Amino acid sequence: MTPRAQNYLRAPLCGTPGLVSARSQFELILIRSWERRGLLAWMLLPISLVFGALTAIRRGLYKIGLLQSTRLSVPVIVVGNVMVGGTGKTPLTIWLVDALQTAGYVPGVVSRGYRGQGHSALLVSTDSRTEDVGDEPLLIARRTQVPVVVGRQRALAATTLLAAQPEVNVIVSDDGLQHYALQRDIEIVLSDARGAGNGWLMPAGPLRESSLRRRDFTVINAAQVPSGMRHDAFRMVLSGAYAERLSDQSQRVALKSLLPSHTLRSVENKIVAAAGIGNPSRFFSMLRDVGIVFDEMPLQDHYDFNVNPFIDLVCDVILITEKDAVKCMQIDALKNDPRLWVVPVTAQIDPALAEQILEKLRGKPTA
Repeated sequence: MTPRAQNYLRAPLCGTPGLVSARSQFELILIRSWERRGLLAWMLLPISLVFGALTAIRRGLYKIGLLQSTRLSVPVIVVGNVMVGGTGKTPLTIWLVDALQTAGYVPGVVSRGYRGQGHSALLVSTDSRTEDVGDEPLLIARRTQVPVVVGRQRALAATTLLAAQPEVNVIVSDDGLQHYALQRDIEIVLSDARGAGNGWLMPAGPLRESSLRRRDFTVINAAQVPSGMRHDAFRMVLSGAYAERLSDQSQRVALKSLLPSHTLRSVENKIVAAAGIGNPSRFFSMLRDVGIVFDEMPLQDHYDFNVNPFIDLVCDVILITEKDAVKCMQIDALKNDPRLWVVPVTAQIDPALAEQILEKLRGKPTA
C-alpha cells in the first residue's frame, strides 16, 4: 500500500508494528484508485455522478428552505474538509479557539463525537468517558477549557450549548462542513498534502464534495501547498517540542532529549511511536524531523485500547498522540505504564488567518 493510499484510509494499520489491518483487498484497491483516474475510478464514476447530484440537491433544498436549518443568535464558524480521512481538524479547531479567546471572544465547540448514534446532545466535561463523547471532543475540552457539546445533530448540540453556557458568543463546529442544518457565518476548509486526490467524488474519488465548493478560507496541513490548490490557502504545520509522561504529567522532557545520543534512551532498547489517528505518518514524520529514531506502530483510527497493543513491547519509551492519551488515561493498565509519553502538538498558522477571521466576525450579532 502506498503512503498516499494509507492517508485516505481511516484505519490504515492496526495491531502490531508492520501488520496491515484486515481490510478487504477490494477496499485497498479502491483507496489506491483515488490517487489517479484509472480503470476502477472510471467504472465507479457513474455512481459518483449520482452521489454528486444527490449532494447538490440536498444542499439546494437547504438553501431554498425546503429543508429546515437553524440560525443561531451567535456567529458560527465551521471547520471541516471535503476529503475522506484525517487532515488535522482537531489541532486547527484548538488553534481557532485560542485565537478567538485571545481576541476577547467566549467560544464554545460542537462536534458529533466518534460513533455518535443518539439524537441527544451531551455536554463534555474534562472527566467524560471517551466511549460516551469521543476522543477528539474530549481532547478539545481538555486543551481549550471551553464548553464542548457533542451530538449527531449539530443544531441541537449548539442550542444545548448556548442554553447551558449563555456567555458563549461564538460557536465553532468541528467537522461540520456538510451539516447544513446548522447555518454558518464562516467556513474553513482544511486539506493536506493529498490535495484533491484524483478530483472525483466518492466512490470514484476521495471527495465528499467538490474541491471547488465555496468557502471563506482554505488551510493546507502540509509542508508545501500541493499543486492545483488555491493560491490564497494558508499553510498549517503541526509541531511538538516536548513529551510528558502519561502516569505523571508533571514529568516533561524535550523531544531532543530522546535522540540516540542522550541518556534517556538505553543503548540496548528502543523507542516506539504509536498513533491511532487518521494519518499516523504525519505524527511519525514530525518525530523524525526532530531526529528521533524509533519503530512505528500505526494503529486503527480511534483505536479504543481495550486490547493493550503495548503489552509485549520491550522498549524504554512509547510516544503516543494526545488523541490516544485521553483513552489510555482511562485504562488502569495503560495510565500507569511508565513507558508511555504523550507528545502534544500545536498548529502553526500565519497570524493573518486569525486577523481575517476576526474581521469577518466584526459586526456579527453576539447575543
